[in-house]
Amino acid sequence: MTGTLYGVGLGPGDPDLMTRRAARLIEGAEVVAYPALAGGDSLARAIAADLIPVGVEELRIELPMSPDRAPAQAAYDAGARRIAECLERGCDVVCLCEGDPFFYGSFMYLFARLRSRFAVEVVPGVTSLTACAARAAMPLVARNEVMTVLPGPLSDAALRDHLGRADTLAVMKVGRHLPRLRALLAAEGLLEAATYIERATLGAERVLSLADAPDDAPYFSMILIAKGADPWL
Repeated sequence: MTGTLYGVGLGPGDPDLMTRRAARLIEGAEVVAYPALAGGDSLARAIAADLIPVGVEELRIELPMSPDRAPAQAAYDAGARRIAECLERGCDVVCLCEGDPFFYGSFMYLFARLRSRFAVEVVPGVTSLTACAARAAMPLVARNEVMTVLPGPLSDAALRDHLGRADTLAVMKVGRHLPRLRALLAAEGLLEAATYIERATLGAERVLSLADAPDDAPYFSMILIAKGADPWL
């Protein structure tokens, strides 16, 4: 029989925010797979490090940071092949994923390649969105309010098209786009309503007004914009 692939959400960074099911699967793993920056560290592995059994087989999937999709797709192809080899010999594989596997998670690309051939179980995790809201003490939506999640690399025109439709907005993948995003939100009269959060739940966490945020924002940063009044008033 073939093994089962587990896509395990680890939460936003603080190991205490992992679910008990995620922890049990990691502690009992035969094979652990995880994404890592090409030539760099793996945040996913760092979050789960204290739970990974000594001597477990580890599959490191190196992903290039490039706007060109082809190198990343090739990396996922190669990673899926290595995972498939383990599954075919009957080993379960626990694949670690920051945040939630199906919310901007790298696991979904492996899932797409392997779901038709193997049993797959997804373990949800605390998302960066909800972690940032908690750390910023910012309720997101209530009653019939509408929330929109936007990737920072979208064009100004595409972002502007969404800004007027939602009561709450979350802009993810901010990074090098922060100066442009700040200028756009200022032009739309939303700068005062915007909060900037970077590395939520980690030791280097910062929560600031967007007006005071640094231009050199890391990839793990987010902007939350609440346009409405407090929902309990």
